[in-house]
Amino acid sequence: MGVWQFIQDQVLGMKWLNELIGGGLSRLGLDVEERVGGSIQFFLYDVLKITVLLCFLIFLISYIQSYFPPERSKRILGRFHGVGANVISALLGTVTPFCSCSSIPLFIGFTGAGLPLGVTFSFLISSPMVDLGSLILLMSVFGAKVAVLYVLIGLVIAVAGGTLIEKLHMEPRVEEFIRTAGGVDTESSTLTKRERLSYAKEQVVSTCKKVFPYILIGVGIGAIIHNWIPESWIETVLGGNNPFGVILATLVGVPMYADIFGTIPVAEALLYKGARLGTILSFMMAVTTLSLPSMIMLRKAVKRKLLVVFIGICTIGIILVGCLFNAFQFLLI
Repeated sequence: MGVWQFIQDQVLGMKWLNELIGGGLSRLGLDVEERVGGSIQFFLYDVLKITVLLCFLIFLISYIQSYFPPERSKRILGRFHGVGANVISALLGTVTPFCSCSSIPLFIGFTGAGLPLGVTFSFLISSPMVDLGSLILLMSVFGAKVAVLYVLIGLVIAVAGGTLIEKLHMEPRVEEFIRTAGGVDTESSTLTKRERLSYAKEQVVSTCKKVFPYILIGVGIGAIIHNWIPESWIETVLGGNNPFGVILATLVGVPMYADIFGTIPVAEALLYKGARLGTILSFMMAVTTLSLPSMIMLRKAVKRKLLVVFIGICTIGIILVGCLFNAFQFLLI
């Protein structure tokens, strides 16, 4: 086994943990090859794996994020113009909160501070869709090629979407109280290394409290799909024989509310059951970027026309990504 394969299987994928749990359940008299035993093994393994990765990633990303408070991010973005500003904004989105609802307050702050609307929308698209955590977790399930391509294409959608909104001159479609809000929170005094570590620890506790219920729900759904839903059903609805699978997966994902950590176990189970890769990724992107609660929050900040344009751009981009991954799945996994 190569070094990278070992990292992917045993460090990121934690296959040793799956075997350990399977062995323990077998000693307790459960047959992990049967539905009940297999469901319990899947549930325990995925909850533990995702929680461990989650805590590590939140700590790392929060420590990095401590160097980029809103005021500093605004100054960084203010140095760039045109597409370059959209690119930097999308990249900054990768080190910010893990769900769309958490990203909207920062989007409002940046917009109120006077940053170009297209730049702030590039941030809003990329933040929930392609954070650093998604890269690591996707590697643990789908492999490095899929993970890297997912992140790169997500950034392309963020940059293209923000640029298009900029070209449409939608500034008047932002609610008046946002445009007249003034600057974002001022930057606090320089933090010491100990204070940054303390901040990162606090973020781990705070984020885990918010995210863990969704992990349990996501893993529970994944366990049901993995062990109880016939493979033929999944292949019929989300397999290659259904030309509308990508569109269906995108529409199903929109009303849901979860972040990347809650959708990973569902995606893993769907892939195992024969769903197409692009269809699964479209579902994940729709859940993390276009969830109904986040759209309700965003509607408070922008007018209906701008909201419709944003949803339309993201939806078309997500569907195109799904079709692209489906077309080239044979090269990726």
